[in-house]
Amino acid sequence: MALQPWRKGIVTRITEETYNTRRYWIQIPELPSFDFTPGQFITFDLPIDEKPARRLRSYSIASWPDGTNTIELVIVLLEGGAGTTYLFNEIKEGAELTLRGPQGVFTLPQSIDTDLMLICTGTGIAPFRSMMHYIQEHQVSHKDIYLIFGTRTQKDLLYFDEIKELASSVEGFHYIPTLSREQWDGCCGYVHPIYEDIIKQKQNGSTELPLMNFMLCGWKVMIDEAKERIQRLGYTKKEIHQELYG
Repeated sequence: MALQPWRKGIVTRITEETYNTRRYWIQIPELPSFDFTPGQFITFDLPIDEKPARRLRSYSIASWPDGTNTIELVIVLLEGGAGTTYLFNEIKEGAELTLRGPQGVFTLPQSIDTDLMLICTGTGIAPFRSMMHYIQEHQVSHKDIYLIFGTRTQKDLLYFDEIKELASSVEGFHYIPTLSREQWDGCCGYVHPIYEDIIKQKQNGSTELPLMNFMLCGWKVMIDEAKERIQRLGYTKKEIHQELYG
């Protein structure tokens, strides 16, 4: 795919999602429609360093293609992070940003002919939100889809009610949020035992692995451990796809 040119984006709306997470709506006025594939990202060139390579920050698109020229991003403030500190402190509604995109190949398979395990932490939920709305709106045929979203507490569960609603309306879509620092009526702990248990349940005593593809999005520690554990179960690297944050 040819690299897209740098364009002007205008921030049309900002909302506080959690104590350290914001949603940004960005319009690209020179395009009548910003076309992208769910799972792709955009890159900002931010005025935070003299060296061009140190100014670039990439964020997955949290919205889904709707025929407009506005996209949504969900961004967490990183302690000591120059990029997010600039976005949180300097960028207000009406501000202009320089961006390029869409980019990336972390996208749904052309045909979802195996079960799909979507595993994420934090703002890693963004591409999966985009994918699931796309599947719902276009009635994409699929097998079972599991979205395991790991975070610390209930207040960190981005898009919680919205994705619960998706799970109730999209057949075969299973939403499994899990909290590592708080007890509640849902799953507690880390994401890894959850997908391992699902696979064991699907095996139902058989030694044959269920056909499954894995998509991992989040911080490096989670992704590295997930890749190791999934391969230990018997899956190959070809069945594991990742989008690394940070």
